[in-house]
Amino acid sequence: MTDGERLALPYLFDFWAHPHQLPPEGDWRTWVILGGRGAGKTRAGSEWVRAQVEGSKPLDKGRCRRIALIGETYDQAREVMVYGESGILACTPFDRKPKFNASRRTLIWPNGAEAVLFSAQDPEALRGPQFDGAWADELAKWKKARDVWDMLQFGLRLGDAPRVCVTTTPRNIEVLKELLETPSTVSTHARTEANRAHLAASFLEEVRARYEGQSLGLQELDGVLLDQVDGALWTREMLDGARAGRLPQMDRVVVAVDPPAGKGPRSDACGIVVAGIVEADDPRNRRAYVLEDASIQGLSPTGWATAALEAAARWEADRVVAEVNQGGAMVETTLRQVDPYVSYKAVHATEGKSVRAEPVAALYEQGRVKHAGGMDKLESQMCLMTPHGYEGSGSPDRVDALVWALTELMLGKRPIKRTPKVRVL
Repeated sequence: MTDGERLALPYLFDFWAHPHQLPPEGDWRTWVILGGRGAGKTRAGSEWVRAQVEGSKPLDKGRCRRIALIGETYDQAREVMVYGESGILACTPFDRKPKFNASRRTLIWPNGAEAVLFSAQDPEALRGPQFDGAWADELAKWKKARDVWDMLQFGLRLGDAPRVCVTTTPRNIEVLKELLETPSTVSTHARTEANRAHLAASFLEEVRARYEGQSLGLQELDGVLLDQVDGALWTREMLDGARAGRLPQMDRVVVAVDPPAGKGPRSDACGIVVAGIVEADDPRNRRAYVLEDASIQGLSPTGWATAALEAAARWEADRVVAEVNQGGAMVETTLRQVDPYVSYKAVHATEGKSVRAEPVAALYEQGRVKHAGGMDKLESQMCLMTPHGYEGSGSPDRVDALVWALTELMLGKRPIKRTPKVRVL
């Protein structure tokens, strides 16, 4: 490499970037980067701004001439987006570095492009200015997110196709959820570990040890947008309190199956949930443990039956319980084609999903159900189940299987206690 190439290489972001830090192809209007803490979102936003305003040479014009930079506060915009370790000034080579005009709250590049800083606490400041691009940082933290976002949309009226880059750790706010569902929006996603090369190892070890599997960890480290609706039968706080830690020896284990109505990649998933119980002389002291969510999607009846029976074998389950409203006798026939000797019980839904779920949710409120790890998708569905129905898309297949499993173990006729099997947990 020449001296010039070696000098330029640190600033060629396409060479160094993680996949989630590069804008997707296509004709989009908004690019949302969802990520955990330290996943490199700020660097991606800074580099995207550079790519919009810079030309091939320092004085050449870029795609954008006037950019809005919106932070949670003005100080945050200045200290993180402009002066931060991954901010615009730190990412820009010396021959095209912009100058910051504090009185005008403006970055000015050598080619004449400008970026104006705004605070998300003052949506009215966006009434009047106009832009051909914008970078919105930590949108999910904005207290006036709806008003600010609406005002920004009216100001994006310069150029041929104004675009916005949104960098944020996800939170359950309506404006973010609506934005992600908009057809003109694209998104990329990364966990905190995606950027581990630039993070202290002790930081990752500590936060994972403390928050792994909790809703705060899913949100702040895995960058997962956690759905929860008002009035849900289960809340994130309730589920955080249901973490099992080390699993005890189970007295009885069942696998519950909620078969899908159809088959193929677009059909509902087959809900498959494994749960166990630790018996006690006093029924109030009985405890149930949700051991595995083995739900699958897109398989044939023989495929989901095989998956359910494999889960039963893994946990040495005493019984497979399956809802037969959709398939009738065919559900048992399908299971017995795979294992003719399976201990099987058919259950029929005579009440609505929410009515069946309420007594099970009450067990969680009483602290009588615990969860092993790896239940993210199941718990997301649980937080969308309300007394009036399921607020998510599709069918709550995982929740249905959970309800059948815990109903069998905790709410049905109590079986005779026996000497438990030896299980390797």
